[in-house]
Amino acid sequence: MSLATLQVIWFLLVMVLLTGYALLAGTDLGVGNLHLLTKPGQREANFNAVGPFWDSNQVWLVTFGGALFAAFPMVYATVFSGFYLALMLVLLAIIIRSVAIEFHHQLASRRWRKTWDLSFALGSILLSFLYGVAMGNLFRGLPLDETANFAGTFWGLLNPYALTVGLFSLAMFTLHGAAFLIARLDGAVAVKARLWAQQTCGILSLLFVGLTVWSYLEAPRLFVNFLTHPALLLIPLAGIGACIYFPYALKSKERWRPLIISAVMVASFLGIAGASLFPYLVPAFSGPGAGLTIFNASSSQQTLFRILIVALTGCPLVIFYTVYVYRKFKKEG
Repeated sequence: MSLATLQVIWFLLVMVLLTGYALLAGTDLGVGNLHLLTKPGQREANFNAVGPFWDSNQVWLVTFGGALFAAFPMVYATVFSGFYLALMLVLLAIIIRSVAIEFHHQLASRRWRKTWDLSFALGSILLSFLYGVAMGNLFRGLPLDETANFAGTFWGLLNPYALTVGLFSLAMFTLHGAAFLIARLDGAVAVKARLWAQQTCGILSLLFVGLTVWSYLEAPRLFVNFLTHPALLLIPLAGIGACIYFPYALKSKERWRPLIISAVMVASFLGIAGASLFPYLVPAFSGPGAGLTIFNASSSQQTLFRILIVALTGCPLVIFYTVYVYRKFKKEG
């Protein structure tokens, strides 16, 4: 394989891993976002719904980080140095919500359970929001110096555009979590989840339209690939179609249909992100740096080929394990 071919393959693999994390971990994040809207007596059902899956979902995030480091080390260095404080907040959110899931049911004390209910909800909301903020800054571009190092500040990352993408991410995961509850649970929680999903779908659609216009004004380069290769328009069209059909899926007697449609939405939105950024991984917003692409920030040809062999061996195992877990625990408890 040529170096350029390997670079494109690894870009696709990194995006697949990120999309896999959004699809799978997005369910337990969304459940956490809705957790405090559930009555105290019904919250145990939320933990039971995500309990068999949440820890295996994190494998996709770890694999994504490892793949990014191995294939595009310069991108890993720039992003992790630029987003250092944000990533510490992400790590804190992951720890808080993970401990909450494991500790919530250990004691019957009301105060104990309220503490972990709050931790699970706040950790999920923060993680969902920061996921979007990070993506928003990548869409907009980062301030880079001549050596492609981050030259901005933490507060600069909290710009209005990135914060709005954070709200979009929060709504996207909340919708996905509500659809997951519909698929996994019966009774009052499932009924409420249908209402939450319907309301969130409207918010998500409005944010999508608004961000599309804003993105064109903020970073027109995000639309170049779609104009150059019209076939890529099938990706956003799939997302738009899923948004339009989702209210009808909610009326279906098939409990898993809303989750399938929300998964199409999530995959489409991540597909839009990948198609918009290509070949950039870290575009430059300001400064002398020209940005990091898959062509100027990758490992050597030999390294990319060797780790591709490892990936082609390991990724099927991760997929098999994920499918096994979801099939094994398809029905609640």
